[in-house]
Amino acid sequence: MMKKTLVSIAMTSLLATAAFTSMTVSAVEGLSANAAASSNYLWRGVTQTAGDSAVSGGIDYADDSGFYVGTWASSLSDNSYELDLYAGFGGELSDNISYDVGFMYYAYPDADDSDFSEIYGSVSFDALTVGLAVLTSSDADNVDAGDSIYANVDYTFDLGDELELALHFGSYSGDALGDDEYIDYGVSLSKSGFTFGASATDLDDQAGDLKVYVSYSVDIDL
Repeated sequence: MMKKTLVSIAMTSLLATAAFTSMTVSAVEGLSANAAASSNYLWRGVTQTAGDSAVSGGIDYADDSGFYVGTWASSLSDNSYELDLYAGFGGELSDNISYDVGFMYYAYPDADDSDFSEIYGSVSFDALTVGLAVLTSSDADNVDAGDSIYANVDYTFDLGDELELALHFGSYSGDALGDDEYIDYGVSLSKSGFTFGASATDLDDQAGDLKVYVSYSVDIDL
Protein backbone atom coordinates (compact mmCIF):
# COMPACT_ATOMS: atom_id res chain seq x y z
CA MET A 1 0.00 0.00 0.00
CA MET A 2 0.83 2.93 1.31
CA LYS A 3 -2.63 3.13 2.68
CA LYS A 4 -3.00 5.67 5.41
CA THR A 5 -3.45 2.97 8.05
CA LEU A 6 -0.31 1.20 6.84
CA VAL A 7 1.52 4.49 7.09
CA SER A 8 1.13 3.95 10.83
CA ILE A 9 2.21 0.32 10.46
CA ALA A 10 5.08 1.05 8.15
CA MET A 11 4.86 4.48 6.92
CA THR A 12 -7.87 2.42 -0.51
CA SER A 13 -11.68 1.18 -4.97
CA LEU A 14 -12.91 0.41 -9.10
CA LEU A 15 -11.14 -2.31 -8.60
CA ALA A 16 -12.75 -1.33 -4.72
CA THR A 17 -15.23 -1.19 -1.77
CA ALA A 18 -14.92 -3.48 1.22
CA ALA A 19 -13.97 -6.43 -0.90
CA PHE A 20 -10.64 -7.92 -1.95
CA THR A 21 -9.16 -5.93 -4.76
CA SER A 22 -8.70 -2.25 -4.73
CA MET A 23 -11.32 -1.89 -7.55
CA THR A 24 -13.75 -3.30 -10.15
CA VAL A 25 -14.15 -1.42 -13.41
CA SER A 26 -17.57 -1.75 -14.97
CA ALA A 27 -17.70 -3.81 -18.14
CA VAL A 28 -20.38 -1.47 -19.51
CA GLU A 29 -19.13 0.78 -22.30
CA GLY A 30 -19.72 4.53 -21.99
CA LEU A 31 -20.24 6.59 -18.86
CA SER A 32 -21.38 4.91 -15.65
CA ALA A 33 -21.49 5.56 -11.92
CA ASN A 34 -21.44 3.44 -8.79
CA ALA A 35 -22.35 3.87 -5.14
CA ALA A 36 -21.90 1.62 -2.13
CA ALA A 37 -22.21 1.38 1.64
CA SER A 38 -20.24 -1.06 3.78
CA SER A 39 -20.06 -1.93 7.46
CA ASN A 40 -16.24 -1.85 7.23
CA TYR A 41 -13.98 -0.59 4.42
CA LEU A 42 -11.18 -3.16 4.05
CA TRP A 43 -8.24 -2.69 1.72
CA ARG A 44 -5.98 -5.67 1.32
CA GLY A 45 -7.25 -7.06 4.60
CA VAL A 46 -6.67 -3.88 6.62
CA THR A 47 -9.53 -1.65 7.80
CA GLN A 48 -9.47 1.94 6.57
CA THR A 49 -12.26 3.07 8.90
CA ALA A 50 -11.15 1.71 12.30
CA GLY A 51 -13.85 -0.94 11.91
CA ASP A 52 -16.64 1.58 11.28
CA SER A 53 -18.94 1.86 8.27
CA ALA A 54 -18.11 3.68 5.03
CA VAL A 55 -19.92 5.13 2.04
CA SER A 56 -18.31 5.33 -1.39
CA GLY A 57 -19.00 6.15 -5.00
CA GLY A 58 -17.38 6.76 -8.35
CA ILE A 59 -17.73 7.65 -12.02
CA ASP A 60 -16.14 5.69 -14.87
CA TYR A 61 -15.81 5.96 -18.62
CA ALA A 62 -15.08 2.83 -20.67
CA ASP A 63 -14.37 2.86 -24.41
CA ASP A 64 -15.04 -0.06 -26.75
CA SER A 65 -11.29 -0.13 -27.47
CA GLY A 66 -10.69 -1.38 -23.91
CA PHE A 67 -9.49 1.95 -22.48
CA TYR A 68 -11.11 3.17 -19.27
CA VAL A 69 -10.68 6.10 -16.88
CA GLY A 70 -12.43 7.02 -13.66
CA THR A 71 -12.46 8.31 -10.13
CA TRP A 72 -13.66 6.80 -6.86
CA ALA A 73 -14.02 8.22 -3.34
CA SER A 74 -14.74 6.74 0.08
CA SER A 75 -15.20 8.00 3.60
CA LEU A 76 -12.50 6.98 6.09
CA SER A 77 -12.06 7.20 9.84
CA ASP A 78 -11.71 10.56 11.64
CA ASN A 79 -14.06 12.29 9.17
CA SER A 80 -11.44 12.09 6.40
CA TYR A 81 -11.77 10.64 2.92
CA GLU A 82 -9.91 8.90 0.11
CA LEU A 83 -9.99 9.98 -3.54
CA ASP A 84 -8.66 7.62 -6.24
CA LEU A 85 -7.92 8.48 -9.87
CA TYR A 86 -7.17 5.74 -12.36
CA ALA A 87 -6.83 4.81 -16.02
CA GLY A 88 -6.16 1.53 -17.73
CA PHE A 89 -6.71 -0.83 -20.61
CA GLY A 90 -8.31 -4.24 -20.68
CA GLY A 91 -9.05 -6.84 -23.30
CA GLU A 92 -9.36 -10.50 -24.22
CA LEU A 93 -6.56 -12.75 -25.40
CA SER A 94 -8.97 -15.62 -26.12
CA ASP A 95 -12.47 -16.77 -25.21
CA ASN A 96 -11.44 -17.55 -21.64
CA ILE A 97 -8.35 -15.38 -21.04
CA SER A 98 -8.53 -11.63 -20.38
CA TYR A 99 -6.16 -8.98 -19.05
CA ASP A 100 -6.19 -5.57 -17.38
CA VAL A 101 -3.33 -3.08 -16.89
CA GLY A 102 -3.45 0.42 -15.44
CA PHE A 103 -2.30 3.18 -13.13
CA MET A 104 -3.97 4.40 -9.94
CA TYR A 105 -3.31 7.46 -7.77
CA TYR A 106 -4.52 7.31 -4.15
CA ALA A 107 -5.09 10.76 -2.63
CA TYR A 108 -5.86 11.69 0.99
CA PRO A 109 -6.63 15.43 0.94
CA ASP A 110 -6.98 15.67 4.74
CA ALA A 111 -3.70 13.92 5.53
CA ASP A 112 -0.12 15.01 4.96
CA ASP A 113 2.47 12.80 3.23
CA SER A 114 -0.05 10.01 2.56
CA ASP A 115 -0.68 10.12 -1.20
CA PHE A 116 0.80 7.32 -3.32
CA SER A 117 0.38 5.65 -6.69
CA GLU A 118 0.66 2.19 -8.20
CA ILE A 119 0.77 0.45 -11.54
CA TYR A 120 -1.30 -2.73 -11.64
CA GLY A 121 -1.96 -5.63 -13.92
CA SER A 122 -3.98 -8.83 -13.87
CA VAL A 123 -4.73 -11.84 -16.03
CA SER A 124 -7.97 -13.81 -15.71
CA PHE A 125 -8.43 -17.41 -16.75
CA ASP A 126 -12.19 -17.91 -16.62
CA ALA A 127 -12.99 -17.62 -12.88
CA LEU A 128 -9.36 -17.35 -11.74
CA THR A 129 -7.61 -13.96 -11.56
CA VAL A 130 -3.94 -13.36 -10.79
CA GLY A 131 -2.85 -9.77 -10.16
CA LEU A 132 0.15 -7.63 -9.24
CA ALA A 133 0.43 -4.00 -8.06
CA VAL A 134 3.73 -2.12 -7.70
CA LEU A 135 4.32 1.19 -5.93
CA THR A 136 5.33 3.96 -8.35
CA SER A 137 5.40 7.00 -6.05
CA SER A 138 4.76 8.01 -2.45
CA ASP A 139 4.65 11.25 -0.48
CA ALA A 140 6.03 9.45 2.58
CA ASP A 141 9.66 10.05 3.49
CA ASN A 142 12.28 7.53 2.38
CA VAL A 143 9.83 5.54 0.23
CA ASP A 144 10.72 5.09 -3.43
CA ALA A 145 9.14 3.52 -6.49
CA GLY A 146 9.18 -0.25 -6.31
CA ASP A 147 9.41 -0.29 -2.51
CA SER A 148 6.20 -2.30 -2.15
CA ILE A 149 4.54 -5.05 -4.16
CA TYR A 150 1.11 -6.62 -3.72
CA ALA A 151 0.24 -9.93 -5.41
CA ASN A 152 -3.21 -11.50 -5.32
CA VAL A 153 -5.04 -14.60 -6.46
CA ASP A 154 -8.84 -14.62 -6.60
CA TYR A 155 -11.31 -17.33 -7.65
CA THR A 156 -15.06 -16.90 -8.13
CA PHE A 157 -17.60 -19.72 -8.09
CA ASP A 158 -20.95 -19.22 -9.82
CA LEU A 159 -23.44 -20.93 -7.49
CA GLY A 160 -26.44 -20.18 -9.70
CA ASP A 161 -29.39 -17.84 -9.22
CA GLU A 162 -26.95 -14.85 -9.37
CA LEU A 163 -25.17 -16.08 -6.21
CA GLU A 164 -21.36 -15.92 -6.29
CA LEU A 165 -18.74 -17.25 -3.88
CA ALA A 166 -15.33 -15.53 -4.03
CA LEU A 167 -12.07 -16.68 -2.48
CA HIS A 168 -9.06 -14.37 -2.07
CA PHE A 169 -5.39 -14.64 -1.16
CA GLY A 170 -2.98 -11.70 -1.18
CA SER A 171 0.65 -11.08 -0.27
CA TYR A 172 2.17 -7.68 0.55
CA SER A 173 5.92 -7.20 0.62
CA GLY A 174 8.63 -4.59 0.18
CA ASP A 175 11.03 -2.28 1.98
CA ALA A 176 8.24 0.26 2.56
CA LEU A 177 6.62 -2.12 5.03
CA GLY A 178 9.73 -2.80 7.07
CA ASP A 179 9.22 -6.03 8.99
CA ASP A 180 5.48 -6.00 8.39
CA GLU A 181 5.29 -8.06 5.23
CA TYR A 182 2.02 -9.92 5.45
CA ILE A 183 -0.62 -12.05 3.77
CA ASP A 184 -4.38 -11.49 3.72
CA TYR A 185 -7.13 -13.92 2.83
CA GLY A 186 -10.88 -13.92 2.73
CA VAL A 187 -14.15 -15.27 1.43
CA SER A 188 -17.38 -13.55 0.36
CA LEU A 189 -20.88 -14.31 -0.90
CA SER A 190 -22.54 -11.85 -3.29
CA LYS A 191 -25.99 -11.51 -4.82
CA SER A 192 -27.99 -8.62 -6.27
CA GLY A 193 -25.52 -6.01 -5.04
CA PHE A 194 -25.28 -7.40 -1.50
CA THR A 195 -22.00 -8.89 -0.26
CA PHE A 196 -21.33 -10.70 3.00
CA GLY A 197 -17.69 -11.47 3.65
CA ALA A 198 -14.91 -12.23 6.09
CA SER A 199 -11.23 -11.29 5.90
CA ALA A 200 -8.08 -11.73 7.99
CA THR A 201 -4.32 -11.11 7.88
CA ASP A 202 -1.25 -12.51 9.59
CA LEU A 203 -0.03 -9.08 10.73
CA ASP A 204 1.42 -9.35 14.24
CA ASP A 205 -1.16 -7.02 15.75
CA GLN A 206 -4.07 -8.61 13.85
CA ALA A 207 -3.16 -12.29 13.49
CA GLY A 208 -6.31 -14.38 13.84
CA ASP A 209 -8.45 -11.23 13.97
CA LEU A 210 -11.29 -12.13 11.60
CA LYS A 211 -13.15 -9.12 10.18
CA VAL A 212 -16.73 -9.70 9.03
CA TYR A 213 -18.51 -7.14 6.86
CA VAL A 214 -21.64 -6.60 4.80
CA SER A 215 -21.97 -4.19 1.90
CA TYR A 216 -24.41 -3.08 -0.78
CA SER A 217 -23.50 -1.53 -4.12
CA VAL A 218 -25.35 -0.26 -7.19
CA ASP A 219 -24.17 0.49 -10.73
CA ILE A 220 -25.80 3.28 -12.73
CA ASP A 221 -25.58 3.84 -16.50
CA LEU A 222 -25.35 7.54 -17.32
